Amino acid sequence: MKIEVNGEVFSEPARPGQCLRSYLRDLGWFGVKNGCDAGDCGTCTVHVDGQPVHSCLYPAFRAVGHRVTTVEGLARAGDLHPVQRDFLSAQGFQCGFCTAGMITTVAALDPTQLQDLPRALKGNFCRCTGYRSIEDAVHGIVRVEQDPGGEPFGRNLPAPAGRQVVTGTVRYTLDVPVDGLLHMKLLRSPHAHARITAIDTSAARAVPGVHTVLTHEDSPPRLYSTGRHEDPKDDPADTRLFDDVVRFAGQRVAAVVADTVAAAEEGCRRLAVTYELLPSVFDPEEAMAPGAPVLHGDKGTEQYIAHAKRNIADQVHGEIGDVEAAFAEAADVMYERTYLTQRIQHAHLETHASIAWLDESGCLTVRTSSQVPFLTRKALCTLLDLPTEKVRVVCGRVGGGFGAKQEMLTEDVVALAALRTGRPVQLEFTREEEFTATVTRHPVSVRVKVAARRDGTLTAVQLRVVSDTGAYGNHACTVSRSCNESIAVYRCANKKVDGYAVYTNHMPSGAFRGYGLSQTIFAVESAMDELARALGMDPITFRERNVIRPGDAVVSFSTEPDDVEIGSYGLDQCLTLVDTALRRGNGVQAPPGEEWLVGQGTALAMMITSPPHGHRAEARIGLLPDGRYQLAVGSVEFGTGTTTVQQQLAASVLHTSPDRILIAQSDTDQVGYDTGGFGSTGTVVAGLASARAAESLRESIIAAAADHVGGERSAGELDEDQVCCGGVRIPLAELGAVSQAAGRELRAIGTCEGSPRSVAFNVQGFRVAVHTGTGEIRILMSVQAGDAGRVVNPMQCRGQIEGGVAQALGAAMHESLVMDEEGHVTTAAFREYRIPEFADVPRTEVYFADTADALGPLGAKSMSESPFLPVAAALANAVRDATGVRLDTMPMTRDRVCLAIVASRGTPVAPDEVRADGPVGHAPV
Repeated sequence: MKIEVNGEVFSEPARPGQCLRSYLRDLGWFGVKNGCDAGDCGTCTVHVDGQPVHSCLYPAFRAVGHRVTTVEGLARAGDLHPVQRDFLSAQGFQCGFCTAGMITTVAALDPTQLQDLPRALKGNFCRCTGYRSIEDAVHGIVRVEQDPGGEPFGRNLPAPAGRQVVTGTVRYTLDVPVDGLLHMKLLRSPHAHARITAIDTSAARAVPGVHTVLTHEDSPPRLYSTGRHEDPKDDPADTRLFDDVVRFAGQRVAAVVADTVAAAEEGCRRLAVTYELLPSVFDPEEAMAPGAPVLHGDKGTEQYIAHAKRNIADQVHGEIGDVEAAFAEAADVMYERTYLTQRIQHAHLETHASIAWLDESGCLTVRTSSQVPFLTRKALCTLLDLPTEKVRVVCGRVGGGFGAKQEMLTEDVVALAALRTGRPVQLEFTREEEFTATVTRHPVSVRVKVAARRDGTLTAVQLRVVSDTGAYGNHACTVSRSCNESIAVYRCANKKVDGYAVYTNHMPSGAFRGYGLSQTIFAVESAMDELARALGMDPITFRERNVIRPGDAVVSFSTEPDDVEIGSYGLDQCLTLVDTALRRGNGVQAPPGEEWLVGQGTALAMMITSPPHGHRAEARIGLLPDGRYQLAVGSVEFGTGTTTVQQQLAASVLHTSPDRILIAQSDTDQVGYDTGGFGSTGTVVAGLASARAAESLRESIIAAAADHVGGERSAGELDEDQVCCGGVRIPLAELGAVSQAAGRELRAIGTCEGSPRSVAFNVQGFRVAVHTGTGEIRILMSVQAGDAGRVVNPMQCRGQIEGGVAQALGAAMHESLVMDEEGHVTTAAFREYRIPEFADVPRTEVYFADTADALGPLGAKSMSESPFLPVAAALANAVRDATGVRLDTMPMTRDRVCLAIVASRGTPVAPDEVRADGPVGHAPV
C-alpha cells in the first residue's frame, strides 16, 4: 500500500475499515482534524488528486496510488499558499480548529464557486468567527496591519500563532505523538435514573488488547463538581467519578482501557450491567413539588446543595423596596408574561479530550482541552489524594469552549486510568457524546412582571426564574448571576427576584457564554419592549429614560455592598449608535410581496466583567539575553484572543513591538497561577496581570540602566530594543548580559485578584422581514454597539462581536437540543442539531463606544461573552414590530412564528400543522 501525502510516499498499511483522516493523523499530519466523524463539519478536509474530500468518510485504502494534500502540504518550501496568506492577512480564524479544513476547501474552489460562498462552504462549519472574517479572507481583504511599528495598543495586530494556525502546525490537545498510548471508551447509562446492582466485567476483560476496566468499585469516594470555579463552594459537590446510581441517560457507568479504540469499544459492548430502575422526573416545577423523586437525597448543605429534599441545587431570593405596593399604587401600565428558553449545545468543533501519563519522576501529567488547567489540577489533587507537585496539567491550543470546557469531564477518568495502568491513556469524546453526555445551556423559565408610570418611569420589576440544572448541579449557581445584571441595568426602586436551579433527570446543564444572562435578558428586554409600546413610547427612548447611569450603584435585588463599579459608561453611546444605524439603514430591501412584513427591534445587555468570589491571575515576564521578552501566563487560548491582548498590553507598557514578546502559557508547571478563561476575564484579569508585570519590569530595567551608566532613574525610558538613560542608549541585549553577569535577574511578576469589577454594555438592533405564510425571518440589517473601554485590538474585538451575534442567532432561530420523554437526546449529530452555516449569518455592523475604563488594563475591558446576550430579545422585538406577535419561546423557528401569526388572527390550527418544534407557547422538552 503506497499513498503519496504532501509529496512523500508512505507504505504503512491501513487498518481494516480505517478512514483517511485517522490514517493521516497516524502518520503525523495533525492539520487534519476530527470534528464530527460524519462528514458534516469539514474540519478533516484534504485534497485527493486536487479535489477536496471529507477524509473522515473517505476509506484510506481508496487513496492508494493517489496524491493526498493536507493543509501542511499547501505551503511549499516555506512559502504560504495564497489562500493561507489571505487567511493570515484577514485573520480569518479565532480558535482555528476549523481553519485547516476551511483553507483546504477554499484552495480548491474555482472562480465560479468563489462567487457563491454560501453553497461552496456549506460543508465547512465555524463556531467562532461568524464567517465574516472568513469571507474577507476568501476575497483577499486585508484586516491585519502589516507595519508592526508604532504604539501596539489599539491596533489590528496579528495573533501570535497565526502562521501556525493557517499552516496546520499549531498543536491542539491530541496533536502530539505518544509512545505506548492506550485508548479509553466509556460505557454510558441507557436509563435516566437507576441503581447499578451488578457489573460483570469478565467478558470485557477477555477482549484481546483490553488492559483494565474501571467501575464504581474503583472510584475514589470523594464527591466533587465537574464545574470549576475559584471558590469550590460555588458548585454543589454532588458527583462521583463513577457512581452506583445513574441520574441521566448518558452518564458514565464504566471505562474500558485498551490498545486500540476498537478493542475498547468492543470491551464496552461486552460489559453486563444489571440496573434497578428508579422513578424519574423531568419537569423542574414537578421536581420541586412534594412527593417528587429525589435525585440527591443522601446529600445536603454540607455538599453546598440548597435543598436536596426538594431537588433545589441553588436558589436566590431578594427584594429591594416594596414590589407589591409599587404594582398596586405606583403603576399606570403593567406587563406580565412567562418566557421559555431551550437547551443549546456549545458545539465547539474540538470535542472534549485528554491524555494522561506518568513522567519519569512519577508526576501525573494531563494534557487536556480545558479552559481551566489550574482549577483542574486542584480538583485532581483533591480527588486522587495527590500533592500539587505531583500533578501537572498542560493545554495546547484549545478548539473552542464557550463555557463547556470549564468542566472536568475527561481529565478525572484518564488520570485514574493512567495511575492504574502506568501507561499513557487517551480519551476523546465523539460528537454524539458531546450532544448526549456533556453539558448544555440551562433551559430556563422566566416569569417577568414590570410596571411603569405614564411618563415612562419604571416603578417595579419582578422575576421568577426556574432553571433546569439537570442531574448534577455544576454551574447551578448561574441562576443568581442570570437574575442580576438583567435587571441591575435598570434604575428602579422596587425589584424582587425568586430564582431556583432545579435537579431533574435530564443531562446536566453547564456554563454557556454569559452565565445564564441570555435567558433572563430575553425575557426582561422583551418585557421592556412591551411596556414601552403600552406607553406609546419609542423603545429606545424608554430604555434611555430608565437605564443605569454613571455614579449609580449596580443594584439588582439586594443592597448588600459588592465590588462592582461602573468603570466606564458607554451605554448611552451604544443606544445612539444602534438607533442611528437603523434609521440610516443599509439599503437592503424586503422581498417583494404583501405577505412580507418589515419591522425593527433593539435590546440591551450589561455584564459584569469577571465572576464574583474571586478570579486570580499571575503573569511573569523577564528580559531574555537577546533583548526580547518572555511573558508567561496561565490563561488558555481558545479563540477569545487573550494571547494577542496580553502580548499587545505588555508591548505597549514596554514600548516595544509585540513580536518581541514571546509567550508561554497554559502549563501549570511552567507559568503562574490563573483561575481560568471564563467569565470574560481574559482582558480584565489576565490582561491586567500582564500589564502590571510589564510595568514592574519596565521600572527594573530603567533602574538597572541607571545603575549601569550612573544616570537618574526618573529620566530613563524604554524604546523598542534599547533603554535610554542619562543621554546614553543601551541595547537591551547588552543590559541583559551586564545584569546577568552581576547576578541580577531582570524579571517581574504581576497579579490581579479580579476585584473590583467593572461592567460592559452591548446594544443589538435588527431590521427584519417576516413571511406571514411560512414564518420565515429574513434579517435585512444587523447592528451591534459595544462598550469595551479602550479597544486593545479593534479587528479582534469586532470578530468577537460578529461571532457572538452569529452564535446567538443560531440559538434564537433554530438550535435546540431536544430530549424525548425518557430523557434521551434525539438531536445527537450536526445534521440533526443545526448550527449556523455560512449562508445563515448576515453581516453585522459593529460599532464601539468611545470610553476608557478606570479599572481595566490601560482602559480596556471585556467583550467576549456579552455580544451574545441581547441578540435573541432584539430579534423577537423586531418580529413583534413587524407582525404584532410576541414570541415568548425560543427558538423562533419558522413553524413557531407561522403558528403564532395564525393564532393571532384567530384562525384554528389543524393538528397536522403542529410540527416537531412544538406548538406556540411550549418549549421542546
